[in-house]
Amino acid sequence: MATAQQIKALVESYASGDDSRFRTVAMQIAAHSAKHGKKQLAEELRKLLDQAVTHRELHVGPAKAIPLARPNRDLAGLLAASYPTTRLSDMVLREELRCELKRVVTEHRQREKLRSHGLEPRQRLLLVGPPGCGKTMTASALAGECHLPLMFVQLHSLITKFMGETAAKLHLIFEAMEKTPGVYLFDEFDAIGSVRRADNDVGEIRRVLNSFLQFLEHHTSESLVIAATNLMPILDPALFRRFDAALRYDLPTDNDVRPLIKNRLATFNVNRLGWESIVESAHGLSHADIVRAAESAARTAVLAHRKPIRTDDLVNALQERRATRPSENG
Repeated sequence: MATAQQIKALVESYASGDDSRFRTVAMQIAAHSAKHGKKQLAEELRKLLDQAVTHRELHVGPAKAIPLARPNRDLAGLLAASYPTTRLSDMVLREELRCELKRVVTEHRQREKLRSHGLEPRQRLLLVGPPGCGKTMTASALAGECHLPLMFVQLHSLITKFMGETAAKLHLIFEAMEKTPGVYLFDEFDAIGSVRRADNDVGEIRRVLNSFLQFLEHHTSESLVIAATNLMPILDPALFRRFDAALRYDLPTDNDVRPLIKNRLATFNVNRLGWESIVESAHGLSHADIVRAAESAARTAVLAHRKPIRTDDLVNALQERRATRPSENG
């Protein structure tokens, strides 16, 4: 069943007319029910929520977040919406980075207080670091913390070979930010941010980046704009002046390995694991690699009808992840 905090949040969002937060909390309750074995209840809650959304569209008008879930014809294919329940507390982060992200959340929640003093919250973030180290998950966590939908910008649909078309699509996305507050994620941002120096650049991509810089500089909506990349050295220097903050992500340290695995295997018995050999095997792997190795060891345990996770299963899974890394097999 729902927790006391979820029930309180549900009532508060209903009373304030915050449809986006109401949907987010309701989805959290459904996910919580499914996690505790109440799958039928979770499915019924999701169906009721979908019916309520449809009813509001037909009889009341669309709620704030509806355009994200059902983008109009011009935005179709450009944006993929979700309503994350992830929180910063779910992530294993450097303390300095965690504090920076908490500040972003606090500034968003108290933006009116800042504006009353002539200040603006930070809304344009550049996330830089190796693949699999939490950049995309950070966008989900910020969306969950700020009770906003996460809007994933589909770069493969955004970038085209036709002159002027990509910039026009960018304009549509920034217009959507004004109409529907959310967390808009440009993942693998170097596809846009680095192309001004490309040898085969005939001018179109240069215009795309210039358009992005202009849109970003004049961005004044309630939305958060997040660009993520693992190729910071090739980014255009002009980008950094337009972002409010550039946050660096690193591979997990040895001290991060245990909480990463424990978080993912919270429903399994990990009390007898040999952490020394596990940490050694995880050295140099990304957060995502370690989590997926933990999931692999868990699948082995489930299929073997075992509740405890074995050290050798986890070590083997970590070594398999290492063997598939391109950097070590190129």
